[in-house]
Amino acid sequence: MKLEIQQLSKCYSNGVQALSQVSLTCPKGIYGLLGQNGAGKSTLMRTIATLQDADEGEIFLDEVNLQKFPKEARSMIGYLPQDMGVYPNMSALETLEYFAGLKGLHRVNLHEELERVNLVNEAHQRLDTYSGGMRRRFGIAVAFLGQPRLVIVDEPTAGLDPFERRRFQHLLATAAQNCILILSSHIVEDISDLASNMAILHKGKVLAEGPPSELVSKLEGKIHLTEVPFEHYEEAHREHQVLSSRPKKNSHLLRIYSKEALGGDFTMVPPDLEDFYAFRVGEESQKSDLVKS
Repeated sequence: MKLEIQQLSKCYSNGVQALSQVSLTCPKGIYGLLGQNGAGKSTLMRTIATLQDADEGEIFLDEVNLQKFPKEARSMIGYLPQDMGVYPNMSALETLEYFAGLKGLHRVNLHEELERVNLVNEAHQRLDTYSGGMRRRFGIAVAFLGQPRLVIVDEPTAGLDPFERRRFQHLLATAAQNCILILSSHIVEDISDLASNMAILHKGKVLAEGPPSELVSKLEGKIHLTEVPFEHYEEAHREHQVLSSRPKKNSHLLRIYSKEALGGDFTMVPPDLEDFYAFRVGEESQKSDLVKS
């Protein structure tokens, strides 16, 4: 089971180049797509889901060309967008039955599907009474109807409280055992906690692809932690390549990239995915600035 994206490009009518020669290979399991808002993630998700066309490139789910055979493709794909529209006057059970009918599924056990996402006791509740986390879980029930080969989940934990976020992550990890699940997020923890493979998307381009642990290992021995007073914060940014900072009561904790060992108040620490993400995006931004100048 494999999703293959080959040289995909998309430019909107307003001139925005949303995707530029994107090529990815997504095996079975959770594949993370990490990028800032506006990186092109939602455009890529909608294109894979056959909801819009690309200008160039091809997408294959195993042997099926998704663009040439969209009807067949949609029978194999489940999609949960960031903002899932609901019918406020319908119950969860009624809405799930409606979506099952759209997919041509007439023998599916809807109560079992709701039980899987821990909503069976709220099956007859109207969806407009659901919390944000409950709606996201209901969206997973819809996306997994018919046991699709590919499930696309866009910004799954946006707006969820920490408890619902962990609950939702567990649900995704369990549900993804028998399919390809593409998880798109701007939240680093979503990807580092769940994905066995990933890509970083920035301004429509792929900056890196691979298992998170392999990407992070490229910064081994190059991340240094230091604490600086507020008044030295700007100076530290001028003198070092600061990847991230965390304010404390009277100071900032800085994570700094350096190939060379730094003495004094600097402590070498293990890298994490947030370090690698900040490093690659910063590196790409520097290249863009050089081209512009």
